[in-house]
Amino acid sequence: MKTLFALAAALTLATSAASAAELKVLSGEGAKAAVAALCAQFEKATGNKVDVHFSVNADVIKKAEGGEAFDVVVGNPSTIEKLIASGKAVASSRADIGRSGLAAAVKSGASKPDISTFDAFKRTLLAAKAVAYPARGASGIYFVSLLDRMGIKDQMQGKLKPMNAEDTAEVVARGEADMVVVVATRLVGVAGLDVVGPIPEELQTKIGFAAGLSASAKDADAAKALILFLSAPSAAPTLRANGVEPM
Repeated sequence: MKTLFALAAALTLATSAASAAELKVLSGEGAKAAVAALCAQFEKATGNKVDVHFSVNADVIKKAEGGEAFDVVVGNPSTIEKLIASGKAVASSRADIGRSGLAAAVKSGASKPDISTFDAFKRTLLAAKAVAYPARGASGIYFVSLLDRMGIKDQMQGKLKPMNAEDTAEVVARGEADMVVVVATRLVGVAGLDVVGPIPEELQTKIGFAAGLSASAKDADAAKALILFLSAPSAAPTLRANGVEPM
């Protein structure tokens, strides 16, 4: 059976023999480490160039619907579907990549709090001085909804530290918050952090990641090959290594 590298190479090099394709990817922040790693592998396997622009899903939609050119979009499944609905992504082009749950982390060397059960997680949150989360990301929106579900929304108001996507975990590494709660993929490779673990299963959700083809892709065949590369079974080891559960 062909490996993912060979398959992608056959698809792209057969259609781009004259010159390497240059693909622009608009991607959400959630699966950043996995997307960056796979795009680098795709470049090596095919000779094509991939330029990835990371931002929160809401901004990915805003950029695409505002007319910014792109070839492939990666984000939550709802992001892909919205862009399909608005005509910016090709209908039925969505390819699911994987998913990841929420997890917590503290500054390296700090005592790891107990978040193993509903009650333990609740006590830990209430005991914290500052809890960081992504202000606009899907995991942050879900986390805030959990506080209401746990009955501690009002008590947590002075402790919450909503952050920009690129600084959500880093603020804890700098010691400016006690703990961060975010999609687990966002904690991969962040220096100065110790991962505590996933939030309790009864409170857990799964944030999905998918890819879609731009309706105005400059090289649709190369773009389709990249989407295949990101979503094919052979991508599973890289996805798992970067906190993503393959679909």
